[in-house]
Amino acid sequence: MTEENCLFCRIVSGEVAAVVVYEDANTFAFLDHRPLFPGHTLLVPREHYETLADLPATQVGPLFKNAQLLSRAIEAAMEAEGSFVAMNNRVSQSVPHLHVHVVPRRRKDGLKGFFWPRTKYKSDEELEITREKILQKIKQLKN
Repeated sequence: MTEENCLFCRIVSGEVAAVVVYEDANTFAFLDHRPLFPGHTLLVPREHYETLADLPATQVGPLFKNAQLLSRAIEAAMEAEGSFVAMNNRVSQSVPHLHVHVVPRRRKDGLKGFFWPRTKYKSDEELEITREKILQKIKQLKN
């Protein structure tokens, strides 16, 4: 099931480009184009569900198994002290397609509550280096 006007459905289908860090039969993960910090990744179910409440129970495990995998990989790849893993349901949900934010964190990194200082990658090279680091950690963690 896809939603014709949904940006994330269009990314999953390949209609809109994204920097992909992970995908499997159930989920699709890509770097946020305006990250809080380099490595900020969005994990979405391949099928269109607006909120966690809409996600079928059989898909909750696969989604969160991959959120766990990404949090480990991103922390290691970005040499972070921890991570912020979160989702919004409708309120503050910029795209109405269920998505999990996985953000690498460091103490005193400036992230306070929900006032998120968005940035851009300094270059396409930084974006690609970030992607490669995460891909390598995912491979290591899956083996």
